[in-house]
Amino acid sequence: MNSNYNLPENIIELLNNKKRKNDDNFQELIRQDGYVPPDMDLLIDAISALHMGKNVLLKGPTGAGKTKFAETLSSLFHQPMFSVNCSVDLDAESLLGFKTLAYQNEKQVIEFVPGPVINAMNYGEFLYIDEINMAKPETLPLINGVLDYRRTITNPFTNEIITAKDGFGVIAAINEGYIGTVPLNEALKNRFIVIDVPYIEGEQLKKLIQTNTSLADEVTTDLFVKLSKDLITAVHQGKLSEDAASIRALLDACDLSGIIPPKRAILRSIVDKLDEEREREFVLNLTDTLFAV
Repeated sequence: MNSNYNLPENIIELLNNKKRKNDDNFQELIRQDGYVPPDMDLLIDAISALHMGKNVLLKGPTGAGKTKFAETLSSLFHQPMFSVNCSVDLDAESLLGFKTLAYQNEKQVIEFVPGPVINAMNYGEFLYIDEINMAKPETLPLINGVLDYRRTITNPFTNEIITAKDGFGVIAAINEGYIGTVPLNEALKNRFIVIDVPYIEGEQLKKLIQTNTSLADEVTTDLFVKLSKDLITAVHQGKLSEDAASIRALLDACDLSGIIPPKRAILRSIVDKLDEEREREFVLNLTDTLFAV
């Protein structure tokens, strides 16, 4: 566990009691921590909810660190985490698994290969569902029983009834208002404890840049922190889309700035990702006011 989080003693005790012992399954799926919460209550509340067997929905703008938040929870619990990346093409096989031909004693047999939902349930691990509101509305009801108190599903490919083992937990993430997303229906949303994940700013962002990028110059780091604040303000004012203020993109720019000039790093990491010329010019103008080269 990362002691830098300075979690309360009762939360540390809770994590230690929950931590797996002598279990070598899927150790490679125990993720790395690194999320820097703008408010420690976010982390404490998520830990508490998962400990109690509740599902957690991380809601926030793109690049705010929702995936890293989920990975940090996996690290703190020292628990493997299976992942599902939602899209309009998501189907039952992507969630649950699929049948394939295999050989057993030189005979051809049909074998079921479990998917992330079935694996997480069978082994009592975490399941991370990214961009859950990108999935087609008719797809997610397949796992309604997984998300409520039953923690049970009938595998449509094998007719096996599967009940999740102790330790199973679901973490999901959404970006609201994006093209291709659909609002979560109330029945689905009510199956989650919702945690709003905002952008990180100020000293916390500075620390994140210093610990997660190759940028070593403090003056340049402070300028990137100021740029991020200006971009977030512009997003809140409706002048820019959320993509422009992505913390992930900002960290990429900081990383590149260890080698190439900051203005060019911002061009590659932030500006060139924007679709509208108006937005690109706005970010370039902000960049020109802060960086000389």
